[in-house]
Amino acid sequence: MMVLRVLSASVLSTALLVAAGCSSLNSPSTTHSNTVEQRVSSLAALANSDPVTRTLDIQEWRTSAGTKVLFMAAPELPMFDLRLTFAAGSSKDQQHSGLASLTSAMLDEGTGNLDAGEIATRFEDLGANFSSGSYRDMAVVSLRSLSDAKLSAPALELFSNIAAQPSFPAASLARIKNQLLAGFEYQKQDPGKLASLALFEQLYGTHPYAKPSSGDAQSVPRITRQQLQNFHRTYYNASNAQIALVGDLTLEQAKAISEKVSARLPRGRAAAMTVAPKASLASKTHIEHPSTQTHILLAQLAVKRGDPDYPALFLGNQILGGGGFGTRLMEEVREKRGLTYGIYSSFSPMQASGPFMINVQTRAQLSEVTLELVQDLLRDYIAKGPTEAELANAKRESLGSFPLSAASNSAIVGQLAAIGFYDMPLTWMDDFMQDLQNLSVEDVHAAFKRHLNPEQLVVVTAGPTVEQLPLPDAVERAEQDAPVERQH
Repeated sequence: MMVLRVLSASVLSTALLVAAGCSSLNSPSTTHSNTVEQRVSSLAALANSDPVTRTLDIQEWRTSAGTKVLFMAAPELPMFDLRLTFAAGSSKDQQHSGLASLTSAMLDEGTGNLDAGEIATRFEDLGANFSSGSYRDMAVVSLRSLSDAKLSAPALELFSNIAAQPSFPAASLARIKNQLLAGFEYQKQDPGKLASLALFEQLYGTHPYAKPSSGDAQSVPRITRQQLQNFHRTYYNASNAQIALVGDLTLEQAKAISEKVSARLPRGRAAAMTVAPKASLASKTHIEHPSTQTHILLAQLAVKRGDPDYPALFLGNQILGGGGFGTRLMEEVREKRGLTYGIYSSFSPMQASGPFMINVQTRAQLSEVTLELVQDLLRDYIAKGPTEAELANAKRESLGSFPLSAASNSAIVGQLAAIGFYDMPLTWMDDFMQDLQNLSVEDVHAAFKRHLNPEQLVVVTAGPTVEQLPLPDAVERAEQDAPVERQH
């Protein structure tokens, strides 16, 4: 059982109408004479009120084939979302970079006597939607279907065939390879993408996370149909799968669906956990690129899924650079000095340690001073931590925004899939919100000091080598009688 706080649609609609000064709420005509101050006061009162709670009743079981299932009934709409998650991401590529991604991309290219066009037509005729994707840790196969048995039964049959018995047609393999190769060629024109690829290589070295999930121009052409079949047989099995189900289904229907889907999957073993990467050393890499902007990435290995410090790191990052406007990085780099349109920081926990990253792009002539400023800001934040006011604001914003991750069936099925895959408790989402609210300034500060070292950053820049300009003076808000001129 899990309780999340979400704003009700009626309250949110009322807030929007009041903010717009509308009079369509059966109000007397004097509504038009309300002052701006009254409307702002109403919104402030709404922001300080407790959100409405919603209960998510999550059921868990295992099928006879050994597949873990997480299910939540949501009868409000006559449809359901199903997500199969396999430990079959690019971390399992071994020496064949791009193998997991290509296997995932080929699933709906054929099964039995059906080709890609016939599969797409059948799903369309049934009002169903199929999708698949591959990431570093996992591969996902998803179905959205109407809950009417006349439509859901054939949709589930087709879905099960695709997941369990893809045919990997040779013609489709050649076509998708060509599409990937065209994409790799296009990446050469994208300095941000080039910087990202180089960053992961520097961060992870020989670890499986170092390689891009999609592979590269050297590895993809060498992948064979037999390798796809072997990868599918090894990793797309019932013991290596998780099922998440959300929608207009009874518990009995959900159990029947999960039993049918898992029974069709090959038998096999669960994949081994991804090994921990070695800590990376501080480094700085520049990629020469003929652009007017320089992309700057700073990163460090930081946290894996399930780390007890993650709530403190998440909340602290909302203050540093993860919360959009109003963060320290945005205030100092954009608002006070006009060096960029946007600067963001993030933690990306994975099965093994994932990175902390700061991403910014700026005018090439200001790239060095921008990098120095960002490093100084991070160094200061790790040394001193957030203020009480910053922490209180971050808690309030998180309380209002985090429940959006459970605002739709598709969002909830994604959360359930992650909970199942990373073996987290069913109450994780509610526990996470409670943990955020219980954090102190000291908690956040200590977590950042444990996980980040500003002297061990991996830095990658991509842009032209040009003569550098000095750092513009900071303009405080009180001095901003006119907009700050953007330097980028």
